Amino acid sequence: MILAQLAHFGSHTVSSLALFQEEQSTGFSPLQLWSHMAWMARSVAIILFIESVWSLAVMIDRYLYFSAARKQSREFAPKVAGALKDSKLEEAIKIADRNKKSHLAEVVTAGLQEFRVSSGMATEETIESSQRALERAEAIVHAKLKRGLSVLATIGSTAPFVGLFGTVVGILHAFDAIATQKTSGIAAVAGGISEALVTTAFGLLVAIPAVMAFNYFTGRVEAFDVEMDNSSSELIDYFIKQSHKR
Repeated sequence: MILAQLAHFGSHTVSSLALFQEEQSTGFSPLQLWSHMAWMARSVAIILFIESVWSLAVMIDRYLYFSAARKQSREFAPKVAGALKDSKLEEAIKIADRNKKSHLAEVVTAGLQEFRVSSGMATEETIESSQRALERAEAIVHAKLKRGLSVLATIGSTAPFVGLFGTVVGILHAFDAIATQKTSGIAAVAGGISEALVTTAFGLLVAIPAVMAFNYFTGRVEAFDVEMDNSSSELIDYFIKQSHKR
């Protein structure tokens, strides 16, 4: 009786050690996780990787564009204001041409060039046409500033769902392993569960920075819009004052 119990205990210990070794064989390093992934989970991971690279490229592009626009606008505003104060229209246009990356320069240039067409005569028709030119320029610059932000919004809203799809695929893989191996041990479901968790985490890792960047850059665009509106209003006021001097 005792020998039978010892034999049973020994066999149970051996099977436990075998199960433990099998569990240990399932690693959680990136390469090991990739090797255990099914083709569907790998497809999800590749899609999320492409989205992450795309969103990062947009973030870098917008950051550099906005930084250049801010820097040149700070240099442009006092210079063009001084030129207009001295009634040097041509010099103001040249200053604007030297600051092509400035959002304010693009808008102000459109108004000044429209005003120059009338030989600098500040009539009511000239002021109205200059105002329309400023509005058109604002719309064009606004579109330039928002370029790429829709990509961040799309990635930020879809990446979690792509990761959730990978989660479902991983859970299905885990249940398939249980049905195939006829066992419900941890080793049978470790691969599928790891797929589910990795794709979920990857989806969130891609989405969170994209959403944060979208909100940040949207705020910057709104601030630029306010600056362009103020510059347009000041330029129209300048034209009106010029008309009163006639």
